[in-house]
Amino acid sequence: MAVPREVAERAARLAREIERHNHLYYVLDAPEITDAQWDALFAELAALEAEWPGLVTPDSPTQRVGARPAEGFAEVTHRVPMLSLANAFSDEDVAAFDRRCREGLGKEAVEYACELKFDGLAVTLAYEDGVLAQGATRGDGETGEDVTANLRTIRAIPLRLRAEPPPRLLEVRGEVLMLRRDFEAFNARARAAGEKTLVNPRNGAAGGLRQLDPRLTARRRLSFFAYGIGAQEGWAVPPTHSALLDALAALGFPVARERRTATGEAGLLAFYAEIGARRDALPCDIDGVVYKVNARAEQEALGFVSRAPRWAVAHKFPAEEAVTELLDIGVQVGRTGAITPVARLAPVFVGGTTVANATLHNEDEIRRKEVWRRDRVVVRRAGDVIPEVARVAQAGPREEADRFVMPAACPECGSAIARLEGEAVARCTGGLICPAQRKAALLHFASRRAMDIEGLGDRLVDQLVDAGLVATPADLYRLDAAALAGLDRMAEKSAANVLAAIGRSREATLPRFVFALGIRHVGEVTAKDLARHFGTLDALMAADAARLQEAPDVGPVVAESVARFFAEPHNRAVIADLRAAGVRWAEGEPAQAAPAGAFAGKIVVLTGTLPTMARDEARALIEAAGGKVTGSVSRKTHFVVAGSDAGAKLERARELGIEVLDEARLRAMLEERETP
Repeated sequence: MAVPREVAERAARLAREIERHNHLYYVLDAPEITDAQWDALFAELAALEAEWPGLVTPDSPTQRVGARPAEGFAEVTHRVPMLSLANAFSDEDVAAFDRRCREGLGKEAVEYACELKFDGLAVTLAYEDGVLAQGATRGDGETGEDVTANLRTIRAIPLRLRAEPPPRLLEVRGEVLMLRRDFEAFNARARAAGEKTLVNPRNGAAGGLRQLDPRLTARRRLSFFAYGIGAQEGWAVPPTHSALLDALAALGFPVARERRTATGEAGLLAFYAEIGARRDALPCDIDGVVYKVNARAEQEALGFVSRAPRWAVAHKFPAEEAVTELLDIGVQVGRTGAITPVARLAPVFVGGTTVANATLHNEDEIRRKEVWRRDRVVVRRAGDVIPEVARVAQAGPREEADRFVMPAACPECGSAIARLEGEAVARCTGGLICPAQRKAALLHFASRRAMDIEGLGDRLVDQLVDAGLVATPADLYRLDAAALAGLDRMAEKSAANVLAAIGRSREATLPRFVFALGIRHVGEVTAKDLARHFGTLDALMAADAARLQEAPDVGPVVAESVARFFAEPHNRAVIADLRAAGVRWAEGEPAQAAPAGAFAGKIVVLTGTLPTMARDEARALIEAAGGKVTGSVSRKTHFVVAGSDAGAKLERARELGIEVLDEARLRAMLEERETP
């Protein structure tokens, strides 16, 4: 039955009015009506939609709350990685950051955008044609969790952008947090009901966002502040970060009011001091401020290092400290095999939570700080940073038994603990067999750029390991439908899909397989170089450190790590097991001095969307032709391959006079053959 026109118009007016009041209250902090008046508007709209279901739209205010509890969170691969920030802890660190930016840009002074560093949980919001389509947590930066239903409950997040026409795609990055007033109100209600209270606002936000029932998330009245963007299509990105935040505010997003532009080290430190003085009066918890080079073109020019931008830094506030007794020193085996000494403490409240364990980082740090069992120590904690033992406050008896000695064997698997020359961290050599590393090893093995086993995510790996079904990657290939279907939230169809993905992964490539083994210091590019150089896995496994260094871009550290990995009998046993399970790949002859390709020795940057070629495909073809693909445009760049919506990288290339290629020209160059 068709919805009467007057009913549809009334529902549309109510929806617009409710969202307007949400914006006034949660974004502008300038309410015009009481809570009771808002409730009356909402109730009227809900009643109309109940009577006329055809009125319900994805961006209706009624869709913020009320979804059924989820069975679990699906994985989301971020279109643009969500990177972390480097930290600055002192004035000297800030001066060094400013100097690096000035030198990198060749300028006397650099303008920065200064803003708050929220103490919450980073998320990304994807809007398609102006409507919120998906929201996800940061996760590991590459992959997060789909928490769309929970994010819809946050009234500060617009369900529809204030733009006409809206962009085809816009990913907005920001922080989910609990305002102090909402934290106190929640705990007051919890105490009155005899329920468990929250420890601090950050835990409240993180726990609320990961509730399987969105109605429980809504009870925490979470907030959101936008601070950047990810992927975008059909949107004119402003030329500066400060203008970008203004544009996000115009689209309906809350952005921090405490922000400004500043020039040079003095301007940055002045902002830091001002915010530090006002910190306690702010409506939310922060653990520092963030400085970003303001001009987007200059951000592109500076580029990235590792997993952090060169053009931004987080200036952290001093950590909170407390004194307690160090009861014992144990060791913890990390997901990558790192052996970390851990202080077992008499519980002490510091940095918003009770701390009973704190990191001692490594053996050298213990010696430098002269930490012994039974000392009274200063424990430091800042925001969500892992608590650490900062220094000794008062020495204990210090008998010989109180001195820490690094164990010779891993407490998890019994494998030898080794410390490579030049490294501070000792590591378990258990590799593929250590229980502490098992889950991380399996997730890496199954990842998209490794063996690409779709559907094998965190939760399934947790279940497989905890149930004793999988101990090494080879065990994946012995799984059957009955074992998988018996796991929690794993239906028959889901089990079949996972088994099919595992089966497909048997047909691999040598570079993918080498990368999948998770050898320390061997990333995707190094795995390709090793595979090309040696041709076969057996030749690679037989190579000593000296022979390994003959491969392109393989230095002593990488060579030693690879040689040590293949020298371990248990790693060789797992590889043999994988081969026996049917995992195979094409092999060839060791690489000779290959003829140079069209891009030999050239640095290439990809930007925008190519008409027919995916980004990964273009990268692979360029690398096969001898080129190196990087993420930022600089004076060292030889070519920029540009598709639609290329943005700032294309602008930077034109400024520097760098040759720009379209897909047709790229294909033509790849097809060229060097004449003898």
